[in-house]
Amino acid sequence: MPNRTASTDAPILDVLTERWSTRIFDASAPIDEQALQSALEAARWSPSASNTQPWRFIVARRGSASHASVVDALMGFNRAWAADAAALVVFVATTQQDGKELRWAAYDVGQAAAHFTIQAHANGLSTHQMGGFHADRVAEAFGLADDQRAITVMAVGPLGDIDAAGDDLRAREEAPRERRPVAESVLVDD
Repeated sequence: MPNRTASTDAPILDVLTERWSTRIFDASAPIDEQALQSALEAARWSPSASNTQPWRFIVARRGSASHASVVDALMGFNRAWAADAAALVVFVATTQQDGKELRWAAYDVGQAAAHFTIQAHANGLSTHQMGGFHADRVAEAFGLADDQRAITVMAVGPLGDIDAAGDDLRAREEAPRERRPVAESVLVDD
């Protein structure tokens, strides 16, 4: 496996430079339950506007009917590799509370997913977030309420063997990690 550590322009925490989104998971290894619970706990303690905690999680372990339902909702190339993950976690936003829109719900759920990802990485799990899925299929399969919306699906589990991967997967895994410079993202810097 090539070195996946990010080359940063300013110092950041090692857990951030070392985290990357694999598409190669060990299709036979079970999920480390303690590491999974720690990642969910980290998500639980992520920042939340007015402490509304709009996040909900669908945790689907490989081999379960829930896992199959999530795989069925994936689009395109995601279906080719994500089923190997030991678990698929759907991050769901509750978009209303007491009849009022929680316009920051998706943002808070994104923070929960980020905290989950970093804790999972710190505990030796690999992750990959996906937007390529049919949210309506997830909603139907899991009976989500009208005010609940699937935001992202995250594959999580032990890293697989790159040498056993097909050419398409291997090429994506070995591609250089790139991000545009911070200066191109900052709109105003007074």
